[in-house]
Amino acid sequence: MAQSDSFSAFPLSAETLRALGDLGYTQPTPIQSETIDLMLSGYDLVGQSQTGTGKTAAFGLPLIERIETLDRSLQAVVLCPTRELCMQVAGELRKFLKYHASIRVAAVYGGQPIDKQIQSLRGGVQIVVGTPGRFIDHLRRHTLKLKNVQTVVLDEADEMLNMGFREDIETILNGMPGERQTVCFSATMPEPIKALTARYLRDPKFIHAGEHELAAASVDQLYFTLKEKLKPEALARILEYEHPDSMLVFCNTKRRVDELYQTLKENGITCSALHGDMTQQARDVVMRQFRQHETHLLIATDVAARGIDVHDIDLVLNYDVPEQDEIYVHRIGRTGRAGKTGKAYTFVVGRDSERLASIMAYTGETIREASLPTLAEIESKRTQDLVEEVRSLIDRNSFTHQLDHYQRIALRLENEGYEATDIAAALFMLKIGTTPEQVDDLNRPQPQPQRRNRQPHRRK
Repeated sequence: MAQSDSFSAFPLSAETLRALGDLGYTQPTPIQSETIDLMLSGYDLVGQSQTGTGKTAAFGLPLIERIETLDRSLQAVVLCPTRELCMQVAGELRKFLKYHASIRVAAVYGGQPIDKQIQSLRGGVQIVVGTPGRFIDHLRRHTLKLKNVQTVVLDEADEMLNMGFREDIETILNGMPGERQTVCFSATMPEPIKALTARYLRDPKFIHAGEHELAAASVDQLYFTLKEKLKPEALARILEYEHPDSMLVFCNTKRRVDELYQTLKENGITCSALHGDMTQQARDVVMRQFRQHETHLLIATDVAARGIDVHDIDLVLNYDVPEQDEIYVHRIGRTGRAGKTGKAYTFVVGRDSERLASIMAYTGETIREASLPTLAEIESKRTQDLVEEVRSLIDRNSFTHQLDHYQRIALRLENEGYEATDIAAALFMLKIGTTPEQVDDLNRPQPQPQRRNRQPHRRK
């Protein structure tokens, strides 16, 4: 299906188009172009898409358009794996509903008193976004009734199954009218997802956002070959060299997240950790700190990272190579968003090179090998950055009066016989500090991963 040039090309209401205009939405993304018309026509749908493709608008806009505004009963359900994603989706839908005063959205999830949610459901809610477990709680309390549901969306379906929600999902779907629209979005398509869609979807249409669109050209993708034991030091060097305002580090397991978090803390590196075993209150604190840049480095598992709504992540690091090709694309899709450039780095150890080759074949892109920054390069970069800061401060005329005090201090030292260049050099040395202890193994050339002799493929 050809991509539409404007949202006005779809049969969307004037209220919806006005809200999209306020949000600055102009040209639909590929997943939106393919999804909106099909959902408006009532088709069941299976969509494979990753972070950053505009998936919420893809299913959210047609979902809203199908709501009978004079009917206050529940008509649409969106199920999400985590509280964070649930809140994010509900928030996006409310933005689209800015000029639809008669349509209400409620979010139901664990970690919040259920009485507060029951109160929000009173008076009629047409759209509910929820986690499966809490949704089931409301069904048992009869605070949600499914008899008038027209559309159900399974968002991040693969993660819901990974988190053990299959039975809950099937209970919810079995309680809905047979004549309904069922839409499933998933980053990956393992056998359990295929079985679920085969059982509950009727002659679904399949949509896939092409890998070349997901691994955006705005993301610089590099990999570093090293030994497993040197990963923490390698991460420390990257932090020293890049100084990212916002960095997301992915590990494959919760145990790895905890181990890396503890190692970095012991070495004086400020960071936060996020995984499914943490309490909801702790997760909320971590996410608030990361969004507000109180914490610049967040270590997370893939499941916990679903629903992270941060659009200005400078750098994504695959501390562990993901076990599935699609997960790599999902991870790096968190940087280089909203027209910005981003960086995605990957640590490769031993046979990880085979996984990396598979990822490159899957995406059809080359991930370039790079050398970790040397200690000399780190110091040179820090010096260059400081010189630029000094130049910028001097050139900003509005700060001239604020420099007067420090100029007097410098003049006092000059009057004592010290050269101006010596004074500046000493200040630079104090500011930059000494370089970290050198680790020889990190500077030794490592063998380059061998790519399999296979042709990249793209799914149609």
